[in-house]
Amino acid sequence: MLTRPRACLRAACLSYVLASNAGVAYAQGVAPPNEPAVVTIDGTAITMRYAGTTLFEGRIDNPDALASVKPSTAVRGQSVDQVVALWARRGGPPLRLSGRVTASDQAFAAESDRPVRGVPIVRHSSGPSRSLWNQAVYDRRHDWVLSVDDQPRTRTRITPQADAGTPRHFAIEITGTEIVLRFRPRFFQRHRGLAFYEPWTYDIWPTPVVGWTSWFAFFDKVTEQDVRHTADVLSQTLRPFGYDYLQIDDGYQRGTGLPSLWLEPNAKFPSGLEALASYIRSRGLKPGIWTNATFSQTEYAEQHPEWFVRDASGRVARGNWIDHPVDASAPGALDTLVRPIYRSLRSMGWDYVKLDALRHLRYEGYNTHRAHFDARSVDPAAAFRSYVGAVRQELGRETFLLACWGIRPELIGLVDGCRLGTDGFSYAGLSQFNSFNNVVWRNDPDHVELSEAEAWRSTMVTSLTGSMLLLTDKPERYLTPFVEPARRAAPVLFTVPGQLYDVDPSRSSELSRVESDVSGREPKPFDAGLTPAVDLYALEIARPFESWMVLGRTGGHFEAIRFEDLGLDPARRYLVFDYWQRQADTAGHLGSFAPGALPAAFNAQVFVIRERLDRPQVMATNRHITGGGVDLIDVSWSDGVLTGRSRVVADDPYEIFLTEPDGWSFDSMRCDGATPRPATRGSAGLVTGCTAAASGEVTWRATFRRRVP
Repeated sequence: MLTRPRACLRAACLSYVLASNAGVAYAQGVAPPNEPAVVTIDGTAITMRYAGTTLFEGRIDNPDALASVKPSTAVRGQSVDQVVALWARRGGPPLRLSGRVTASDQAFAAESDRPVRGVPIVRHSSGPSRSLWNQAVYDRRHDWVLSVDDQPRTRTRITPQADAGTPRHFAIEITGTEIVLRFRPRFFQRHRGLAFYEPWTYDIWPTPVVGWTSWFAFFDKVTEQDVRHTADVLSQTLRPFGYDYLQIDDGYQRGTGLPSLWLEPNAKFPSGLEALASYIRSRGLKPGIWTNATFSQTEYAEQHPEWFVRDASGRVARGNWIDHPVDASAPGALDTLVRPIYRSLRSMGWDYVKLDALRHLRYEGYNTHRAHFDARSVDPAAAFRSYVGAVRQELGRETFLLACWGIRPELIGLVDGCRLGTDGFSYAGLSQFNSFNNVVWRNDPDHVELSEAEAWRSTMVTSLTGSMLLLTDKPERYLTPFVEPARRAAPVLFTVPGQLYDVDPSRSSELSRVESDVSGREPKPFDAGLTPAVDLYALEIARPFESWMVLGRTGGHFEAIRFEDLGLDPARRYLVFDYWQRQADTAGHLGSFAPGALPAAFNAQVFVIRERLDRPQVMATNRHITGGGVDLIDVSWSDGVLTGRSRVVADDPYEIFLTEPDGWSFDSMRCDGATPRPATRGSAGLVTGCTAAASGEVTWRATFRRRVP
């Protein structure tokens, strides 16, 4: 309904109210309405209210420039697309609209629509994003997005406000001859087609998932002694740096079928699962375990056909890699065959569960035998969710649950992570499903092997995207120099995507085929592929004391990388610190920088990019590839003293790379509770730091003096 509440003769004073049925404020666990906002345009003021709350308040700063304003709503199927379009007078100055967006504590600024511009870059942020490419606010809790159409003559700046908790506020400034505000409720659910996405019912796993899995190290030959030895090595070499999960994969069970085959392991694990979980925990690690949806006991299945999917002849069905699919819709099936496994694993103390063969349960089990479910008036997708829902209920929300393998959109909200593709690490999926990560679930690119070709590149790109990071080498590998890139990539920061679209859309655009596929043999067109289409991965770091960017490069040829393409202000000068090669031009770069050739020793590059200041500052630290994102707690400058507080690892030399701009000279370093490191100067500027005997927090003070001309 469109009404005009009061008369107004000038275009600059147009007054409208666009009404909807949204009348009740949404709450935790309550589904927000799939309908447009109530838009009120009264003179120069624009207000948008959705579900009884105000999400946008704005004002036209130069009303004389306004020619017209037109609200409208389009509904396509179940997708609601609402716009408020403002036009400037022909030949006049551009409009200026400023306002504030109010959203939940899970809201963040991002790009909502694919831009038409240069080099593709996957963007994430740790802390509030201030990228100049942002033109939208996405509220994950309620799955709505308010955006500004990205047009050549429209400039949008979104600035997160310093809010604690909820609500969050974002200042927005828009300039253009045409300004189009666009509101889309149920964005991922309806506009992106993820029907089971209901973020108001669940939260994303909040902490890093970093550790080790036995599969590529030992395959199904793994023994209890292998696991105990690995726990000993991990505890010593990697746990202090953030690796805290140890997951046993295939090889411990006596078979795939009744719960006893899973809970009473084979002779290679003589102490039993509970004792092994206890040992892993005693080494300061969190125990994880692999399970499988396959049921292979034919005799038992034929004795209890009512609990299994049946074929056209009425016999118990059989499928490749799933054998006899359990019918999750059959009364008693889950209570007898599934729930006892996960109830017992939880009571034994397993903190992480990987549930494998899910694609085969869906494809060879449920999709292939759709007639079995049709005859019972059961939706196969609902039955599939019931199977995993039973696992979720028994494990509780405090146990991490990984779905494996391939994209499983039917399980959104039930699983904490999803293995994006086939066996073997590939970071291609981190650009094919970048918008899903820490919004829909935690992305799992599979396990990283610290080979010469991949040790630096794979750990780097996984860490910078905030994905799951699990190593899978034999433990002796972690006693060699190859452990270094793994140490510097952990822990993984919690990130949110900088784009609400997938940078490489070739896979997620095919998700509708999940309903009809009947074989899980090979990766599907919608599963993560193996060929990366993106070479640059940017992570914004925003902390109360400073913001900076980390750029990872995996390949490609670049004469120069423009700061504008990274969402940075091209008019400012930046320090670019090459993390692995320990190089930086302390004079800084304006407009762009030349990354040079990809160094063969690392097969990757990591650049820490900070705005250059005219006084001494931190360029980077060596603790983590984020150049301080994990370790720096606070940094401040006062009267020639740069003071910082850092998290350090025992006996790991903590290096701080500092600048000495014109007019300043380094004088001394003091470390409270640690030993100062001698200061040196080289291709990375001034290097100093601290070495601590125990892991924890260290306060340091770098003192500088003014140079006498």
